[in-house]
Amino acid sequence: MSDANLTEVESIKAASRHLRGTLEDGLNDPLTGAVADSDTHVSKFHGIYQQDDRDLRSERKRQKLEPAYSFMIRARIPGGLLTTSQWLGLDRIATEHANQTIRLTTRQAIQYHGVVKRDLKKTVAEINQAALDTIAACGDVNRNVMAPPLPQLSSIHREVQRQAEALSEHLMPKSRAYHEIWLDGEKIESSKTDVEPIYGDTYLPRKFKAAFVVPPQNDVDVFSQDLGFITIVTNGKILGFNVTVGGGMGMTHGETDTYPRLGDVLGFISPDAVRVVAEAVVTTQRDFGDRTNRKHARLKYTIEDRGVEWFRAEVERRSGVIFGEPEKFAFVANGDTYGWQQDDVGAWHYGLFVESGRVGDFGDRRILSGLRALAQRHNTEFRLTPNQNLIIGKVADQDKASINSLLVEYGIENSAHASPLRLNSMACVAFPTCGLAMAESERYLPTLIDKLDADLKRHGLGDEPITIRMTGCPNGCARPYIAEIGLVGKGPGRYTLFLGAGFAGGRLGAPYLDNANEEEVLAALSPLFEHYALERHEAEHFGDFLVRTGDVREITAGRHIHDG
Repeated sequence: MSDANLTEVESIKAASRHLRGTLEDGLNDPLTGAVADSDTHVSKFHGIYQQDDRDLRSERKRQKLEPAYSFMIRARIPGGLLTTSQWLGLDRIATEHANQTIRLTTRQAIQYHGVVKRDLKKTVAEINQAALDTIAACGDVNRNVMAPPLPQLSSIHREVQRQAEALSEHLMPKSRAYHEIWLDGEKIESSKTDVEPIYGDTYLPRKFKAAFVVPPQNDVDVFSQDLGFITIVTNGKILGFNVTVGGGMGMTHGETDTYPRLGDVLGFISPDAVRVVAEAVVTTQRDFGDRTNRKHARLKYTIEDRGVEWFRAEVERRSGVIFGEPEKFAFVANGDTYGWQQDDVGAWHYGLFVESGRVGDFGDRRILSGLRALAQRHNTEFRLTPNQNLIIGKVADQDKASINSLLVEYGIENSAHASPLRLNSMACVAFPTCGLAMAESERYLPTLIDKLDADLKRHGLGDEPITIRMTGCPNGCARPYIAEIGLVGKGPGRYTLFLGAGFAGGRLGAPYLDNANEEEVLAALSPLFEHYALERHEAEHFGDFLVRTGDVREITAGRHIHDG
């Protein structure tokens, strides 16, 4: 491959001295709130995105001021598992350095918004002081490894959590750049002393996402991942995993050679083969992924271009593991479980709804303060979910009443705020900070749900669980293409409406209405709700109904999403 054909980002990675770039110089430059353009790509590997407040962009340009730059920092939290001590540390950082909120992500991590450059190094250091880090939370590497946060925790789920933590550690970049820049670690004289045995000098062509799941709950949306491990349990023990590859949500409006894709099942492996197979999948993508076109650089396109059989053979060759026939499994839903659930050892877990994952104090609903009070008084654990919610875990019988009182005192108990539609909702951040946003998402979805809830209630569907997800652009961070109602930003106040996805995340939705405003979206959905209320089968989900009746065409593969 000629260097002339490589993307600009590939050249930046090659020249970065294993992710150092000129970040240190940029952090020490007092004349701008930004870092160098090339370092905005390097910083992602350190879990940091440069952003600016788009609500202020026009006015600051009029005043001949540079944009209101700030940074988003994302922590790496495999499986979303936190101690109360860690949560209190994250809470303090949000209060002192960010915008008084913590954002729970769709990958069981947290991110801060609004951190200014002068506070950046201190904030990253304090995240590490909380026994966490931000390494590889973004960038062209494996990102936060997901694992099921089910409240009904069992020995199976605890073992899967250990697998997720081990895989996250194994696929971490080995460069010492992070420790040098953010933690004042010892400087390495030459970047040649850094060796990346898995990633090589230019890392992966694009981001890479991995997850574990335990059927029947598909809470991690395993088919949306580059690499997935479906846990197979026999007689109360983990027999092994079905391996999935090639999922991914992003696409680009108007470019039909881009599309969301659900992963393929490669086959079955034993538990001791997880790391070697994962490494083989990563290195295959490293060597064969497209480095000339970032829109075509995800693993899903490598597999789509070369075929599943070729990919399986290459992974088997590299890993020395021969895949067995996939074991049977079934999923029933891809949402979270709310309220109190008891686990196999008698501890209690409370699934707490957090709208769009934004933990803050908003009017009478004081989530940030309430969780702070809870963590100060009770030694529990917090588990972040793949649906932007939070589980208060490992609660003893004698502490339930006290925690219930705190939930009521701070106005954050579930029953006061959430319809089934809202409980099955997700939204990306979008405006004002995301530079890719074309339309509102987090700030708008709650209002739209109010109106949809009213219509559902009118049709007698107020208690019906329906998944709804919204993103401000087609990159799909909130996984809208596998929601029964998916809304993808097209422009200010306008969205592409996707319908007909599977309730358990096993089928993509089809584009139903393009470039639609709120009035058009509501007008399109209302007769479908009416039809569903009158003609559905018992226990039939909304997406399945739309496909069965022909109201929406079935999408059998992502490449067909632009057909028709």
